[in-house]
Amino acid sequence: MTDATHHTPLEDAQGIAYGAGMAAFAIVMLTHLGFVTGQTAGLAVLISYATGWGFGPVFFAINLPFYWLGYRRMGWVFTLKTFAAVALVSVLSTLMPQWVSFTYLNPGLGAVMIGFMSGAALLALFRHGASLGGVGIVALYLQDRTGFRAGWTQLIFDACLFSVALALREWHTVAWSFLGALVLNLVIAMNHRRDRYIAA
Repeated sequence: MTDATHHTPLEDAQGIAYGAGMAAFAIVMLTHLGFVTGQTAGLAVLISYATGWGFGPVFFAINLPFYWLGYRRMGWVFTLKTFAAVALVSVLSTLMPQWVSFTYLNPGLGAVMIGFMSGAALLALFRHGASLGGVGIVALYLQDRTGFRAGWTQLIFDACLFSVALALREWHTVAWSFLGALVLNLVIAMNHRRDRYIAA
């Protein structure tokens, strides 16, 4: 009989693959439009724009220092799942531009769809005990050590990130990017509730 409080390994694999695939496709749309985003992915995007390096390798490398904190805070299962999700996003976001291209993508529609897809991706990863690493792990670690709320740490980081983006990108591009980030955060805020989940 299946334990209703946990996902099976196959369910976890499917959920992580779905989340990573959606996140990677959102990144392809985001970089096509020249947008930015928040958190660790946003930092990787800005570094990619500034250096010309590919998003995938940068995103993978940026996350490497955070796995030890993830292990300390959430355990080895979470850390391995997060490593798998980050690696898959890194690979898929590198390969996908060879498989899909956009003749025209309205920036308003793009911003909203990027927010929806990124939100769905993160919900899937959270539900299956993974994340996209980085800043979120540090925020939780600092909350444990100091009591400073994780949400505030993430908000401060994103405010700094978008401030830097204003120096590198045109203001209207950053404004559309902010819309996408707002949609993403609304999706998470309205749907990420553990008490509504049947499985952990």
